[in-house]
Amino acid sequence: MTGGSSAPSPASGSASAPASGLTPTAQSAAPCAGFTPPAVRPASGTPASCTSGAALDPGSAPRTPPAGEGPETAPAPLPGAVDPPFRSAFDAAPLAMAVLDDRGVVVSANDTFGALLGTPAGDLTGRPATELVDLTSDGRTRRAYGEVLRGRQSRLRCTRRLKHADGRSLWVQVTLAPLPPERPAAHRRRAQPHGTGTASPDGGARRFPGVLLSVADVSARRELQARLRHARLHDPVTRLPNRTMFLERLAQALEAESAASGTSGRIGLCHLDLDGFKAVNDTLGHRTGDRLLAAVARRLTGCADRAACGRGGAPLVARLGGDEFALLVEGSTGTEQLADLAESVLTALQEPFEIDGRKLSVSASIGVVERQAAGTTATALMQAADTTLYWAKADGRARWTLFDPERNAHLMARQALVSTLRPAVERGEFTLEYQPLVGLADGRLRGVEALVRWRHPQFGVLAPNRFIALAEEDGSIVPLGRWVLATACRQARDWQLAHPDEPPIFVSVNVAVRQVWDSDLVADVAEVLTRTQLPPGLLQLELTESAVMGSAGRPLEALRALSDMGVRIAIDDFGTGYSNLAYLSRLPVSALKLDGSFVRGFQRLAGAAQPPSPADEVIVEAMIQLAHRLGLTVTAECVETDDQASRLRRIGCDTGQGWLYSRPVSPDRISELLGGHACGRR
Repeated sequence: MTGGSSAPSPASGSASAPASGLTPTAQSAAPCAGFTPPAVRPASGTPASCTSGAALDPGSAPRTPPAGEGPETAPAPLPGAVDPPFRSAFDAAPLAMAVLDDRGVVVSANDTFGALLGTPAGDLTGRPATELVDLTSDGRTRRAYGEVLRGRQSRLRCTRRLKHADGRSLWVQVTLAPLPPERPAAHRRRAQPHGTGTASPDGGARRFPGVLLSVADVSARRELQARLRHARLHDPVTRLPNRTMFLERLAQALEAESAASGTSGRIGLCHLDLDGFKAVNDTLGHRTGDRLLAAVARRLTGCADRAACGRGGAPLVARLGGDEFALLVEGSTGTEQLADLAESVLTALQEPFEIDGRKLSVSASIGVVERQAAGTTATALMQAADTTLYWAKADGRARWTLFDPERNAHLMARQALVSTLRPAVERGEFTLEYQPLVGLADGRLRGVEALVRWRHPQFGVLAPNRFIALAEEDGSIVPLGRWVLATACRQARDWQLAHPDEPPIFVSVNVAVRQVWDSDLVADVAEVLTRTQLPPGLLQLELTESAVMGSAGRPLEALRALSDMGVRIAIDDFGTGYSNLAYLSRLPVSALKLDGSFVRGFQRLAGAAQPPSPADEVIVEAMIQLAHRLGLTVTAECVETDDQASRLRRIGCDTGQGWLYSRPVSPDRISELLGGHACGRR
């Protein structure tokens, strides 16, 4: 020996060696020391040969090469070889792992991998990884797998289903990642005394280390996810799909029907709500209500199954929430198919339900929508179905109603008006026109009725019948009514000042009963009269008969306070509502306005070949005489012909209002009529 120093012990050599953990000589000798990892066997399966001398004696000197021999080198390890210090960790790892070569062939696999597949780990060596795990079923995964084998991609992760040897299926998460590159063993730096070493002649070229394949059993996690998804997408009471799943399927169906060429390209929906279900919950409890819902769900499912006969797949039945259900028909053939389905549902629900020993009966209202899938969305379809369901409820319940685009357009326009009513008052979009009230005896102008108009930027000029009821519903009638009152009083005062030599005319303003309840009408009127300096006797407030009759409490107190103030109170459309004559003696009323239906009766009889029936005239004459006996004046509405005016004059009516005298006109036209002293034809 020429070195002059003894070889390092295995322990010290392991601490100072390169990353493999052994010097080349020790690495080749390690298998003969009692450990032979499968990874160092040649690909052909031939056992690796041992170097003579079973192990290095810590106290012996290193072998001196014979003359003419070069430095001793170990054979290059196979790709994917697992160094001995890490082999025990590889074998004992709870994660299934295998090392692949650059062709994707298993070089080494641990026992966990074999147990996962139900095959001894040794039998996996030499088999292509694609035989063990599906990595080529789709093009994207196949290409990514090839890139990982070539070292061009750092990782591939996918989820696949495996077959165990006993036949059961497993869901696994597969991960492939190239092992870190390392220098060939022949070119690693030898351990030298004092830490010195020599570099390899070729600069330490790196070799392909292999690919690590790891497989994790995620079957339990997948099963849990499936259970959670089922719970998230299904109703626990009826076991039906819930709203979330229904909307998912609806979106998928719309997309499929829009793109497919072999289908009808149409879609249908029945949206139903149980009539009277709330009473069941309130009287018998939610437990009974839930059982009733489950029974209804079974009958709906039966209807869907019967509808599927000869038509392809069954409609999807879902519970949307509460007592609402839906049936989705993909690839529908027209409205007739949906109408038949809705009719079958109504028939199925007619038979009473046996729940907890009780027979319960419920009906359903159904909204039906059927249309082309292209150009619509899930939101639009559900909105149309919900609207149609509301129509079915409004039309009398226990029926199905088909979506009507014209009816929906009217509803949309109505909603557009409701949403812009309050801002329209603030923007000053309203204006007033005035229709004359003319004395039937002399034809002189006695007063005017203020009629509000809405100059809508989209729909043009709107008459009161288009928006007053909406304003009463949402409460915007209160600010609108204040504006009408102030504007009309100010205009009446202007006419009085402009025509001081003429008898002043009164202005009549319509008041909704909600104005009496939701505002201090008495204070509003007093403030307006003070600000405009209009005498109270020149203001008349009109309330409908249905609003006045039966008034008590605050409304009656308000009417009396206004009457005590000197304001005239008139009942509008008298004769069409309650017509409770007993109230006339208790209400602070000063005038009656006869509904136009009585006057139009005169017109129908005028010019008839046979003598007219005197019934209408007798009724009107009796009401006029009764009003006069109570100290009230009478105005007839809708006077349109001279014959009507003559007959009203003959039976003692005080004033008339209608197109015979004038349509509603601007304030300037009223000024002209005041200057002309009398009203004639329009």
